[in-house]
Amino acid sequence: MNGHTDLTDLTENATPAGDTTSSAEDAASPGGSPAVAGGGGQSAGAALPGGSPAVAGGGGQSAGAASPAVAEGGGQSADQTRRQVLYWRLLSRLFSPEEEPALETASVGIVGDLGLPPALLDPGVSIDNLVQRFPELAAEFHDLMADKDHGPGDEVRRAALVSKLLLNVFATGSGNVTATRLEGWKSDAAWFERGMGCEPGGLRHRVGDEELAKVLANIEGDLVKRMHLREVLADPALAKQLTPSMSLIEQLLHDKSNLSGVALANAKALIRRFVDEVAQVLRTQVEKASVGDIDRSVPPKRVFRNLDVERTIWKNLTNWNEEDQRLYVDRLYYKQTARRTTPARMIVVVDQSGSMVDAMVNCTILASIFAGLPKVDVHLIAYDTRALDLTPWVHDPFEVLLRTTLGGGTDGTVAMAQARPKISDPRNTVMVWISDFYDNRSLINDFEAIHRSGVKFIPVGSVNSSGHASVDPWYRQKLKAMGTPVLSGHIRKLVSELKNFLA
Repeated sequence: MNGHTDLTDLTENATPAGDTTSSAEDAASPGGSPAVAGGGGQSAGAALPGGSPAVAGGGGQSAGAASPAVAEGGGQSADQTRRQVLYWRLLSRLFSPEEEPALETASVGIVGDLGLPPALLDPGVSIDNLVQRFPELAAEFHDLMADKDHGPGDEVRRAALVSKLLLNVFATGSGNVTATRLEGWKSDAAWFERGMGCEPGGLRHRVGDEELAKVLANIEGDLVKRMHLREVLADPALAKQLTPSMSLIEQLLHDKSNLSGVALANAKALIRRFVDEVAQVLRTQVEKASVGDIDRSVPPKRVFRNLDVERTIWKNLTNWNEEDQRLYVDRLYYKQTARRTTPARMIVVVDQSGSMVDAMVNCTILASIFAGLPKVDVHLIAYDTRALDLTPWVHDPFEVLLRTTLGGGTDGTVAMAQARPKISDPRNTVMVWISDFYDNRSLINDFEAIHRSGVKFIPVGSVNSSGHASVDPWYRQKLKAMGTPVLSGHIRKLVSELKNFLA
């Protein structure tokens, strides 16, 4: 399963600074799992076969008690050993569907001693369900794994709660997935993000968490692929349970030609909902982005809202009348607010191969937003081995996405043949080329010619949530040498670039 290699880091990060959990040699079982021995400093001879931790009682008693007794002077504290048992149980359940009886028994005892419900150990119980039945746990899940100081003495309790989050999010099993199961996973993933110290959906935008965001996206994509999507869409009751996401939209765009009737209508409704949600976020980012410098060559408009009161007073101080105790103003000064108003042309060229779906969706929506700005002329071209001019529908990203066909080969020269004639004023034109650039090498000559002509050329490798994309190293090097490095990362980078040019 994607992301397993990162789970050890997550569990380690859940440990407060300065509190290491190193196993003493005499407390380790042959298989590397921790042995929990009884009093008197017993050796690990009581370890159960198969490398599972032994839970032994004092005085050489065999494993049987629900809660593990901890070795005195065995090299680690009681809390360290209990946490170790919980994390070994977590790793065991993540990598194997089979339960380890000793680990399960010990974990049940630990959870019981902590006053936590046994349901905490059941991966079949969602976090929502758990919090609904035990409301007092909701606050404990928030910021559970965030990078901050945690109170002393609650390490074992935190380990139990962290294990619940990780198990529900990363142990997705195999086989078919229902719509209810997918939505349940999304809900658990939202709690995981709260535990990481951010709002649901915020992890993908946070600097430093790009790899983790990519892992979550891959898991969701795998769940969507394992779901019988056509049957779900054909049932209105099941379709209503689906929440649109990038993974789901990608699958819908791949499969839309095979849908009809009720299934197609439900698919379109999900795509429309997703487009509207993303558009709302991107529209806010466009409004917040820098709008460039004020054009000082344009005289200020003489209206009250532009009146520069401070400058007017300062410039008229020589007119102060001591007898009247009044300032007589013989000239008003106004603030300059004009910005560049020359119409600009934006040409967006999108590689519609399957690997670029995230960037394609985001940039298609972004193009529609810029198309709605005054004096911005937006053109949109999608291509694989053929090029399709989607400019007539650029104001409606929903229609654009329905007209795209994911997959197939890639030949950027056919798109360039359509794009170049659209350049009439190079100095006032920006071309955004979105691709992984595994393409015809001769295309670099066109890129260089366009750049030399004065066109603002922006190559984009990825503008998705996680900022990850595989870009042809040869093109990456050539474009960087040309002075136009491939833009990768959050879509805010592209928004800023475009706003600075158009301002």
